[in-house]
Amino acid sequence: MAFPGSINPLEVGLRLLLSPPGSNIVVRTACCSVGVVLPVYNTFKAIERKDPDEQQRCLVYWAAYGSFTVAEMITDKFIYWFPLYYHMKFAFLVWLQLPSTNGATQLYENHLRPFLLRHQVKLDYIVGILYTEMAKFVSMHQAELKFVRRILANIVESASQIFRGSPRSNGGGGPAAIEGPAEQEQHENIDLEHED
Repeated sequence: MAFPGSINPLEVGLRLLLSPPGSNIVVRTACCSVGVVLPVYNTFKAIERKDPDEQQRCLVYWAAYGSFTVAEMITDKFIYWFPLYYHMKFAFLVWLQLPSTNGATQLYENHLRPFLLRHQVKLDYIVGILYTEMAKFVSMHQAELKFVRRILANIVESASQIFRGSPRSNGGGGPAAIEGPAEQEQHENIDLEHED
């Protein structure tokens, strides 16, 4: 019998990861942490150290991870119900990252690179069209994008004020409230009453 003080953290982690098998919350969080959070930090370190070998390793990982994500989006409707799917995904993401297995490089060199080389001309054409269409869309919708940017800035400013604990009124330099037509009309009527 194990004593409470002698619990192995690795054993606790594995138990959380593997049980209960019907609950995917822990393993999905682990997939996000292993698949995105750790690689983002490793990429940051590689950029800051200016280490070309480490940067190359990170680029290969992101190419492999991006390809996996696209494949997962396409097949998700068919395989998400598969028992222990997220556990297998977690194991795959660990395999991609571990230097001892060099999974991302294997996937890139054996599958992704040959595919992309074979279809490079077609893909360059498609990417060119996509960039052109995105540029047209942005230029045609400048006013809407500025409006969305103002709304997001107001939301971020309001949230930061709430977290700082110092909500301000509109006269105090805080973000202006976005009002619908009914509220604007009410405020105009009140302003007219005060002028009388």
